[in-house]
Amino acid sequence: MLGAVLFDVDFTIARPGPELGPEGYRRLGERFGLELDPSCYKQARERAVEGIRRHPELEHDEEIWVAFTERIIRGMGGEADSAYECAVAMTRAWEHAEHFELYEDALPVLEELRAQGLRLGLVSNTGRNLDEFVAHHRLDVEAAIGSGAFGRTKPHPTIFRAMLERLAVEPAAAAMVGDSPEDDVEGARAAGIGTAFLLDREDRYPEIPDRLPDLYALPAALGLHPT
Repeated sequence: MLGAVLFDVDFTIARPGPELGPEGYRRLGERFGLELDPSCYKQARERAVEGIRRHPELEHDEEIWVAFTERIIRGMGGEADSAYECAVAMTRAWEHAEHFELYEDALPVLEELRAQGLRLGLVSNTGRNLDEFVAHHRLDVEAAIGSGAFGRTKPHPTIFRAMLERLAVEPAAAAMVGDSPEDDVEGARAAGIGTAFLLDREDRYPEIPDRLPDLYALPAALGLHPT
Protein backbone atom coordinates (compact mmCIF):
# COMPACT_ATOMS: atom_id res chain seq x y z
CA MET A 1 0.00 0.00 0.00
CA LEU A 2 1.62 3.23 -1.17
CA GLY A 3 1.90 5.79 1.62
CA ALA A 4 4.45 8.37 0.47
CA VAL A 5 6.29 9.75 -2.53
CA LEU A 6 9.76 11.28 -2.32
CA PHE A 7 10.99 13.79 -4.87
CA ASP A 8 14.34 15.13 -5.92
CA VAL A 9 14.28 18.93 -6.33
CA ASP A 10 16.61 20.37 -9.00
CA PHE A 11 15.59 19.36 -12.54
CA THR A 12 12.72 17.32 -11.08
CA ILE A 13 10.24 19.79 -9.64
CA ALA A 14 12.25 22.98 -10.21
CA ARG A 15 14.79 24.30 -12.67
CA PRO A 16 17.38 27.07 -12.39
CA GLY A 17 16.11 30.47 -13.46
CA PRO A 18 17.91 33.02 -15.66
CA GLU A 19 20.34 34.10 -12.93
CA LEU A 20 21.78 30.58 -12.85
CA GLY A 21 21.87 30.06 -16.61
CA PRO A 22 24.24 31.13 -19.41
CA GLU A 23 23.36 34.83 -19.24
CA GLY A 24 23.53 34.75 -15.47
CA TYR A 25 27.08 33.42 -15.71
CA ARG A 26 27.96 36.16 -18.20
CA ARG A 27 26.60 38.92 -15.96
CA LEU A 28 28.25 37.52 -12.86
CA GLY A 29 31.54 37.08 -14.69
CA GLU A 30 31.61 40.81 -15.50
CA ARG A 31 31.77 41.54 -11.77
CA PHE A 32 35.00 39.54 -11.63
CA GLY A 33 36.53 40.91 -14.81
CA LEU A 34 35.68 37.83 -16.85
CA GLU A 35 34.25 37.74 -20.37
CA LEU A 36 32.17 34.57 -20.40
CA ASP A 37 30.60 33.30 -23.62
CA PRO A 38 27.00 32.10 -23.01
CA SER A 39 27.12 29.97 -26.17
CA CYS A 40 29.81 27.82 -24.52
CA TYR A 41 27.76 27.13 -21.39
CA LYS A 42 26.14 23.85 -22.43
CA GLN A 43 29.36 22.19 -23.56
CA ALA A 44 31.27 23.56 -20.55
CA ARG A 45 28.67 22.19 -18.15
CA GLU A 46 28.64 18.77 -19.82
CA ARG A 47 32.43 18.57 -19.51
CA ALA A 48 32.25 19.70 -15.89
CA VAL A 49 29.69 16.99 -15.12
CA GLU A 50 32.01 14.36 -16.61
CA GLY A 51 34.85 15.53 -14.39
CA ILE A 52 32.98 15.85 -11.10
CA ARG A 53 34.31 13.75 -8.23
CA ARG A 54 32.16 12.74 -5.27
CA HIS A 55 33.35 12.76 -1.71
CA PRO A 56 34.54 9.17 -1.03
CA GLU A 57 32.14 8.83 1.92
CA LEU A 58 29.36 10.75 0.16
CA GLU A 59 29.66 13.58 2.67
CA HIS A 60 28.26 16.92 1.59
CA ASP A 61 31.27 18.96 0.46
CA GLU A 62 30.55 22.45 -0.86
CA GLU A 63 34.04 22.72 -2.35
CA ILE A 64 33.14 19.98 -4.82
CA TRP A 65 30.38 22.19 -6.21
CA VAL A 66 32.63 25.25 -6.25
CA ALA A 67 35.20 23.29 -8.27
CA PHE A 68 32.43 22.06 -10.58
CA THR A 69 31.23 25.64 -11.15
CA GLU A 70 34.78 26.89 -11.69
CA ARG A 71 35.21 24.33 -14.49
CA ILE A 72 32.08 25.72 -16.16
CA ILE A 73 33.39 29.27 -15.84
CA ARG A 74 36.76 28.36 -17.31
CA GLY A 75 35.01 26.41 -20.07
CA MET A 76 33.10 29.58 -20.94
CA GLY A 77 36.34 31.51 -21.36
CA GLY A 78 37.00 32.57 -17.79
CA GLU A 79 40.66 31.54 -17.66
CA ALA A 80 41.80 33.91 -14.93
CA ASP A 81 42.63 33.83 -11.23
CA SER A 82 39.24 35.38 -10.42
CA ALA A 83 37.44 32.29 -11.79
CA TYR A 84 37.45 30.71 -8.32
CA GLU A 85 35.91 33.75 -6.63
CA CYS A 86 33.30 33.91 -9.38
CA ALA A 87 32.54 30.22 -8.83
CA VAL A 88 32.05 30.79 -5.10
CA ALA A 89 29.59 33.60 -5.86
CA MET A 90 27.66 31.45 -8.35
CA THR A 91 27.54 28.54 -5.91
CA ARG A 92 26.04 30.90 -3.32
CA ALA A 93 23.47 32.07 -5.87
CA TRP A 94 22.19 28.48 -6.09
CA GLU A 95 21.22 28.72 -2.42
CA HIS A 96 18.46 31.27 -3.06
CA ALA A 97 14.94 29.93 -3.65
CA GLU A 98 13.96 32.91 -5.78
CA HIS A 99 16.53 31.90 -8.39
CA PHE A 100 14.48 28.82 -9.26
CA GLU A 101 11.19 28.31 -11.08
CA LEU A 102 8.87 25.35 -10.81
CA TYR A 103 8.10 23.16 -13.79
CA GLU A 104 4.50 23.59 -14.87
CA ASP A 105 3.65 20.01 -13.90
CA ALA A 106 5.03 20.23 -10.35
CA LEU A 107 2.19 21.87 -8.42
CA PRO A 108 -0.69 20.05 -10.21
CA VAL A 109 0.90 16.65 -9.64
CA LEU A 110 1.78 17.36 -6.01
CA GLU A 111 -1.81 18.47 -5.49
CA GLU A 112 -3.12 15.28 -7.11
CA LEU A 113 -0.93 13.09 -4.92
CA ARG A 114 -2.01 14.96 -1.82
CA ALA A 115 -5.64 14.47 -2.84
CA GLN A 116 -4.91 10.74 -2.92
CA GLY A 117 -3.85 10.93 0.73
CA LEU A 118 -0.13 10.45 0.09
CA ARG A 119 2.60 12.00 2.22
CA LEU A 120 5.22 13.93 0.27
CA GLY A 121 8.89 14.66 0.92
CA LEU A 122 11.82 16.34 -0.85
CA VAL A 123 15.33 14.85 -0.84
CA SER A 124 17.99 16.97 -2.50
CA ASN A 125 21.75 17.23 -2.88
CA THR A 126 21.98 20.90 -2.01
CA GLY A 127 23.28 23.31 0.55
CA ARG A 128 20.10 25.36 0.06
CA ASN A 129 17.72 25.84 2.99
CA LEU A 130 14.89 23.63 1.74
CA ASP A 131 12.41 24.87 4.34
CA GLU A 132 12.80 28.35 2.84
CA PHE A 133 12.54 26.85 -0.65
CA VAL A 134 9.29 25.06 0.27
CA ALA A 135 7.83 28.23 1.78
CA HIS A 136 8.87 30.43 -1.14
CA HIS A 137 7.33 28.15 -3.76
CA ARG A 138 4.35 27.21 -1.57
CA LEU A 139 4.95 23.48 -1.86
CA ASP A 140 2.53 21.27 0.04
CA VAL A 141 4.94 18.69 1.45
CA GLU A 142 5.44 17.19 4.89
CA ALA A 143 9.23 17.30 5.01
CA ALA A 144 12.36 18.30 3.10
CA ILE A 145 15.96 17.20 3.58
CA GLY A 146 18.98 18.81 1.93
CA SER A 147 22.38 17.13 1.96
CA GLY A 148 24.02 20.29 3.33
CA ALA A 149 21.98 20.12 6.52
CA PHE A 150 21.94 16.32 6.70
CA GLY A 151 25.65 15.81 6.01
CA ARG A 152 25.39 13.01 3.42
CA THR A 153 24.50 13.20 -0.22
CA LYS A 154 22.43 10.90 -2.40
CA PRO A 155 22.91 8.07 -3.27
CA HIS A 156 23.86 7.36 0.37
CA PRO A 157 20.90 5.36 1.73
CA THR A 158 20.83 7.17 5.07
CA ILE A 159 19.41 10.38 3.60
CA PHE A 160 16.47 8.42 2.16
CA ARG A 161 15.94 6.55 5.41
CA ALA A 162 15.91 9.82 7.33
CA MET A 163 13.12 11.07 5.09
CA LEU A 164 11.15 7.84 5.52
CA GLU A 165 11.41 8.25 9.29
CA ARG A 166 10.09 11.80 9.07
CA LEU A 167 7.19 10.63 6.94
CA ALA A 168 6.60 7.61 9.21
CA VAL A 169 6.45 5.13 6.31
CA GLU A 170 8.31 1.91 5.58
CA PRO A 171 10.52 1.69 2.46
CA ALA A 172 8.11 -0.75 0.81
CA ALA A 173 5.32 1.81 1.12
CA ALA A 174 7.26 4.61 -0.57
CA ALA A 175 8.23 5.67 -4.07
CA MET A 176 11.04 7.95 -5.27
CA VAL A 177 11.15 10.24 -8.32
CA GLY A 178 14.24 12.01 -9.62
CA ASP A 179 16.31 12.86 -12.68
CA SER A 180 19.50 10.95 -11.75
CA PRO A 181 19.76 7.19 -12.32
CA GLU A 182 22.50 6.87 -9.70
CA ASP A 183 21.53 9.44 -7.07
CA ASP A 184 17.77 8.98 -7.14
CA VAL A 185 16.94 5.54 -8.52
CA GLU A 186 19.88 3.48 -7.32
CA GLY A 187 20.11 5.44 -4.07
CA ALA A 188 16.45 4.87 -3.26
CA ARG A 189 16.69 1.18 -4.01
CA ALA A 190 19.75 0.88 -1.78
CA ALA A 191 17.57 2.27 1.01
CA GLY A 192 14.95 -0.42 0.38
CA ILE A 193 12.59 1.70 -1.70
CA GLY A 194 11.56 -0.68 -4.46
CA THR A 195 9.54 1.79 -6.50
CA ALA A 196 11.85 4.41 -8.02
CA PHE A 197 11.19 6.32 -11.23
CA LEU A 198 13.69 8.14 -13.42
CA LEU A 199 12.29 11.45 -14.62
CA ASP A 200 13.86 11.96 -18.05
CA ARG A 201 12.52 15.29 -19.29
CA GLU A 202 15.14 15.63 -22.04
CA ASP A 203 15.18 11.98 -23.18
CA ARG A 204 18.79 11.54 -22.07
CA TYR A 205 18.45 7.87 -21.05
CA PRO A 206 16.60 6.01 -23.83
CA GLU A 207 18.16 2.73 -22.70
CA ILE A 208 16.45 2.86 -19.29
CA PRO A 209 12.94 1.34 -19.20
CA ASP A 210 9.97 2.81 -17.35
CA ARG A 211 11.20 6.39 -17.59
CA LEU A 212 8.79 9.24 -17.00
CA PRO A 213 8.78 11.99 -19.66
CA ASP A 214 7.27 14.42 -17.15
CA LEU A 215 5.54 14.47 -13.78
CA TYR A 216 2.10 14.30 -15.39
CA ALA A 217 2.86 10.62 -16.07
CA LEU A 218 3.56 9.86 -12.41
CA PRO A 219 0.05 9.21 -10.99
CA ALA A 220 -0.69 6.58 -13.65
CA ALA A 221 2.75 5.02 -13.15
CA LEU A 222 1.92 4.70 -9.47
CA GLY A 223 -1.36 3.02 -10.37
CA LEU A 224 -3.46 5.88 -9.05
CA HIS A 225 -6.88 6.78 -10.42
CA PRO A 226 -7.83 10.44 -10.95
CA THR A 227 -9.72 11.95 -8.06
